[in-house]
Amino acid sequence: MVLSMEHPLPAFAGLDLLATAVMVLDERFHIQYMNPAAENLFAASAKSWTGKPIAALLGMPSPLAAALENALVKRWSYAGHDIAFGCGPERTLRHLDCTVTPIEMKPARLLLEFRPVDRQLKTTREEREAIELRAHQEVVRSLAHEIKNPLGGIRGAAQLLDAELSSQETTRALREYTAVIIEEADRLQALLSRLLSSHRQLTPAPVNIHAVLDRVARLVQAEFPGIAIRRDYDPSLPELLGDGEQLIQALLNIARNAAEALAGKGEIIFSTRISRQVTLAKRRYPLAIEVRIIDHGPGIPDEIRDRLFYPLVSGRPSGTGLGLALAQTIVLQHHGAIEVDSRRGYTAFSVRLPIAHEKGTS
Repeated sequence: MVLSMEHPLPAFAGLDLLATAVMVLDERFHIQYMNPAAENLFAASAKSWTGKPIAALLGMPSPLAAALENALVKRWSYAGHDIAFGCGPERTLRHLDCTVTPIEMKPARLLLEFRPVDRQLKTTREEREAIELRAHQEVVRSLAHEIKNPLGGIRGAAQLLDAELSSQETTRALREYTAVIIEEADRLQALLSRLLSSHRQLTPAPVNIHAVLDRVARLVQAEFPGIAIRRDYDPSLPELLGDGEQLIQALLNIARNAAEALAGKGEIIFSTRISRQVTLAKRRYPLAIEVRIIDHGPGIPDEIRDRLFYPLVSGRPSGTGLGLALAQTIVLQHHGAIEVDSRRGYTAFSVRLPIAHEKGTS
């Protein structure tokens, strides 16, 4: 079924007045509706393009292709920034922000919103911080890629040198030096792998947040035997849609940070609650899960509090400054948010994750 542009669904009539470019797709990713702002943005007639695949008009950048599939099959909303589209028959390059929202209004299944990057003249404090964070992460990720290749060469050379050395007493010290080189190269490789792993495509599925936290608790107590975990769970919480392994990594990074702040001795509290009518990343959700990880350590130093989630920022001499940055990246990929409340004797990281599709915007 193809919607007639002379008689669009009444539910979409109000979209004609929006300045934001909006499209509606069916389950085959064919265009069912374009508002006038979308016609202007893409220099395309709604009448001509109704019933045709969106890929024919915009191409199909790989992030958007995966987003459409996840939104259709798993009801997983998406927000992408600065995506390059080849628009129209001439494939004119346009850089756009795009959001994809699942809807249930057959034949309409997906609602797409587009905003030109160069028209965003005003950003909120939250948006500016997100842009800064992405810039820091891009720099660090690029640096990590550049480091991995020579690091592999260093390790390989140390292995060859170790193989050339005999077992004679005079070469024992030299072999100890090669062992140090290999061990440190392996440590840096593991560090870089942690840094790069959070940027993989998520695999959303139903997740029980208490199962995630129980796994985190076991891992923390295995690493820090002197830490006690106190659970304060709301047993009525429903499942959320997310990537379980990634959520374990994000919450483990926060919990490990708390354990290190306590010097490996003390109590950490895992708390869960339901939040209603929550705004996350400028979108309104009827329900969200709030996870709080609380410790009674020394608190976060004032000098790093505003930069706590930036890569390579740490309050400990031995810290890498990657754990909280990776945690925030994963939470943002789940359309959630992290907040921190810290003072001497009390630090609480609050992670909020949506468990229902957004209803409008804030």
